[in-house]
Amino acid sequence: MIETDRLELRELRLDDFEAVHAYGSDPEVVEFVPWGPNTEQVTRDFLEKTVAQIGSEDRNDFVFAVVPRGQDRLVGTVGIYADGHQAMLGYAYDRSVWDMGYATEAALAMVEMAFDVLGVRRVWAACDPENTASARVLQKCGMVLEGRLRHDTDIRGELRDTLVWGILESEWHDTNMEGST
Repeated sequence: MIETDRLELRELRLDDFEAVHAYGSDPEVVEFVPWGPNTEQVTRDFLEKTVAQIGSEDRNDFVFAVVPRGQDRLVGTVGIYADGHQAMLGYAYDRSVWDMGYATEAALAMVEMAFDVLGVRRVWAACDPENTASARVLQKCGMVLEGRLRHDTDIRGELRDTLVWGILESEWHDTNMEGST
């Protein structure tokens, strides 16, 4: 488990189905991503795949339930997907907690894990150009806009652009060292 000021990030469990399916099947939550709205089977498959990876020696995907401290209610998921010397950050949250800073707080914990535990050199994330809330989260994590991929993502039959954001290990440690003095 990873703890932040307001959150507990714990491994997902199969009994998280209802909470994960609630946001994963919400058309507003998945508006800017190529997956969803999820069927019950898609949510079950996601949970089974994620839970099966827990404890694996060659684990590269780390997806955590985001739970506000002192509560039992999962409000979203955050993950880091390592591939060699880089890792991708991803997250999704129930609408009831949008604009509360949870996405940024959990994303910062994942970036720290990627650099300090997994030893990657770069963390990146992607978002739709119209998803300004997600872009703000990435900026607050110290990421910079690295580029725009044109018409690279199909979101329910519509070709969409993708903004690619990233932060290097040296930038992360420089930023955190400045903030700690």
